[in-house]
Amino acid sequence: MPGIPQRSASTGRETNFSAAKLSRSAAHVETEVLARIAGVNIPTNKRVIVSLQYIHGIGPTKAKEICERVNIPSGRRVAELTDAEVLQIREAIDRDYMVEGDLRREVAIHIKRLMDLGCYRGLRHRRQLPVRGQRTHTNARTRKGKAKPIAGKKK
Repeated sequence: MPGIPQRSASTGRETNFSAAKLSRSAAHVETEVLARIAGVNIPTNKRVIVSLQYIHGIGPTKAKEICERVNIPSGRRVAELTDAEVLQIREAIDRDYMVEGDLRREVAIHIKRLMDLGCYRGLRHRRQLPVRGQRTHTNARTRKGKAKPIAGKKK
């Protein structure tokens, strides 16, 4: 089947889209099983303990705890889970842990509280400088941004 010639909006070049390729990719999406927990699509080809760590707020320890509570073996892959097991994991996380949006919101509230108090840590956050005592004479470029040249400073 010949491809369908179309012009790309950004480059103006003709691109060739094959209907067969489009149908294959659509079929691939339908057969892939997605596990969505706490608003995150976790990878299906990895082990459950590793996949749960893709959720903000769940690290290795909490992932192991969740698997033990739901009685899932550590070597099991997400694609091998039944719908009931995925539902059990989802309920355990919702019931016992603060993750994703709620956790981010709470951390932001804590930082805002520090800034409103005017304590040292709050001032460092407000000035976008390192908070935990790191040196700033040199380094700290992640927080400070790109180095700004100073006029007249030559060695």
